[in-house]
Amino acid sequence: MPTYVEAPFPDHTPETAPPGSRRAMTATADRLGYLPAPVARLAASPHLLDGFLKVSGLFEAATLDSTAREVVILTIATRNGCEVCVAMHTAILTGLGAQPGLIEELREQRPLSDARLEAVRTFTLAVLATSGAVDDDALRAFLAHGHTPQNALEVVLGIGAYTMSTLANRLTRAPLDEPLAPFAWHPHVEAQSCS
Repeated sequence: MPTYVEAPFPDHTPETAPPGSRRAMTATADRLGYLPAPVARLAASPHLLDGFLKVSGLFEAATLDSTAREVVILTIATRNGCEVCVAMHTAILTGLGAQPGLIEELREQRPLSDARLEAVRTFTLAVLATSGAVDDDALRAFLAHGHTPQNALEVVLGIGAYTMSTLANRLTRAPLDEPLAPFAWHPHVEAQSCS
């Protein structure tokens, strides 16, 4: 990753952040027990931080089940090469009790053994590849696994939320927080392990 001579995205605290970011930072730190580095850096833009937290909160409330939502997120995060996001959502999937095989498949960008979740991953990639103009076969394949038209639109919501965060985290060079170290992911290492 490129580095800067000077750090244009400082690790803000609630005391140093723009006033519009402070409430969201404090709420995040209270919920997690620490202030994640990505939040500290995204705080430079109260609008982006607040927008991401609101949109990701809406996605968390979607009718797609929690594992399917994490499949969407990890599909975006691995595709966009966001090491912080992959680690964070690997930790979340682990906490949900997901099988290690599922997590490995997602991190290595391989087809998933679970057909229902593979339909989510494949549909997510199809939406991205076609800028939303998926063909009838792709939509039918998604729906054939018990997903609904509402779920299809929720995939779009997840893509929007996590495209925002993955790009912002890469732009700010957000480092991996210590609690996430056991879940670290490096795209080149993962790609080599599946060849």
